[in-house]
Amino acid sequence: MDQSAKNKLIVALDVETTREALYLFSALKNVVGMFKIGSQLFTAEGPGIVREIVREGGRIFLDLKFHDIPNTVASAGVEAARLGVSIFDVHACGGSEMMRRTTEAVREATEREGVVRPLIIGITVLTSFDDLTLAETGFSSSTTEQVGRMARLADKSGLDGVVASPHEVKLIRETVRRDDFVVVAPGVRPAGIASDDQRRVMTPAEAVRAGADYLVVGRAILKSPDPALAAHQIIEEMQQVEGKDEGK
Repeated sequence: MDQSAKNKLIVALDVETTREALYLFSALKNVVGMFKIGSQLFTAEGPGIVREIVREGGRIFLDLKFHDIPNTVASAGVEAARLGVSIFDVHACGGSEMMRRTTEAVREATEREGVVRPLIIGITVLTSFDDLTLAETGFSSSTTEQVGRMARLADKSGLDGVVASPHEVKLIRETVRRDDFVVVAPGVRPAGIASDDQRRVMTPAEAVRAGADYLVVGRAILKSPDPALAAHQIIEEMQQVEGKDEGK
């Protein structure tokens, strides 16, 4: 898979309408590698917006964080694959059976129907969580311990990778010894941009240096008066880090 800086950047289309989403897609489709559609836009506009962007050549990370009984999540995963998305996610805390059955169902359906199989990745710990939030919800482990546990479980269950804060990328690389294990990092903010409700954040340069495969950026681009320029600046920051690493 092409991992140039452009293709590492995923823009979160966290907007209310198809009109806004297609405006951003049109402005950014030649700038970034992928677009994330999450609960807000999908609930407002349904799967049609996914189909429209895919039909126009866009790559989609469907971020609906499936978490239900194994059969339900497996069936939802098959439908996500039929939409033509490039990546979709499930909650790793849904357990090994849920993840395993989803990967098996998606593999069988895509082979049978001649559809490209999307990457299936597991949510470890949301970037809005910290140790206190985990304790509130009944977890005795720290954020770091829980991320490592979920990454190991996702790997053993056959997933292609995980979603994790850039702060935990190094831990995941040490925990899962697979070169093709993908780490998607939300919680990425250029310097000077407020972190809002996300607690474990990094700049694009820091996230690339940590070893993330994909960076998810939303507000820093969406709220810019020139979204394409904002995306270009983030990509340039990422390229500078990659250039330094290659020169070592």
